[in-house]
Amino acid sequence: MGGEYTYDKDKVRFRKVKTSVWKWLRRGSLFIVATMSMAVLYYVVFALFFSTETERRLKQENDMYESEMPELERKERLVSDVIENLQQRDNRIYEEIFHTSAPDMDPLASLDLQLAGIDSIPDGNIVKYAERKLERMEGSAARIEDNFRRIMEAVQGEDFVMPPMTNPLKDYTFAQTGASVGDKINPFYKVSMRHDGIDMIAPSGEPVHAAADGTVKDVIRSRKGLGNVVVIDHGNGYVTRYAHLADIEVSKGRSVKRGGRIGYVGVSGNSFAPHLHYEVLKDTLVLDPVNHFFASVTPEEYMNMMILSVSTGQSMD
Repeated sequence: MGGEYTYDKDKVRFRKVKTSVWKWLRRGSLFIVATMSMAVLYYVVFALFFSTETERRLKQENDMYESEMPELERKERLVSDVIENLQQRDNRIYEEIFHTSAPDMDPLASLDLQLAGIDSIPDGNIVKYAERKLERMEGSAARIEDNFRRIMEAVQGEDFVMPPMTNPLKDYTFAQTGASVGDKINPFYKVSMRHDGIDMIAPSGEPVHAAADGTVKDVIRSRKGLGNVVVIDHGNGYVTRYAHLADIEVSKGRSVKRGGRIGYVGVSGNSFAPHLHYEVLKDTLVLDPVNHFFASVTPEEYMNMMILSVSTGQSMD
């Protein structure tokens, strides 16, 4: 016989205890609650003191990302600065050459379409939102069209002279780029001095070529300063200067063509090592020669040249 029994003193015998349904339900509920509580307790203890392989791997990845985050932020700031510098230089190049501001590289980027969140715009505002974006798009298109119109007018003008845009050294790579225009440490005096050109590192005897058509304005042979120098007048106020030459193959007053050989790289004058000191001037105003290299190299090479020319703190002359 199964069940639960109790002793009856009055009748001096055992009798079976009748269990109500509610009592069984209460016991069942307590059992379920106790079981779930134990399961939660076991899980908490296991989670605190034991880690699965996946958890350990995720923790290692989180630690790695946390340690790399400062370096990634630094690189992001550097890239942002380079991009901003590129945009500023592009504007200067366009203003120097075409006398107008550079068009947007990505005109649609300024529209801020926010396509990812367009579903959050209330239905009643979609029409107004689209109208505003369309007006901004039309305005951007008009500005770009006006820029190109002004560029074409400048290029087709009878008095337009193309600036010197060719690299004076053949097979030139960004790794050969030295200090450019600005205050640089002089290698001989170890003090900051004005540097009005760019140092183009190359072996002695490397041919130097004219950056554009023009007339040799001056030829200087000296053992001091910039050493052996060739100055070429390209018209419309543009002048290029090639210094520290080992030898010169042109004479004053001679006409030269773009890419024509005018001399060779050397160490004449106050030169720390073989290189070409190259200058570009417009109406006696010193320009940054790096801005005139973009037509001769790839965009990647051009960006690397700009970074090196700016970051190099010591000149070679």
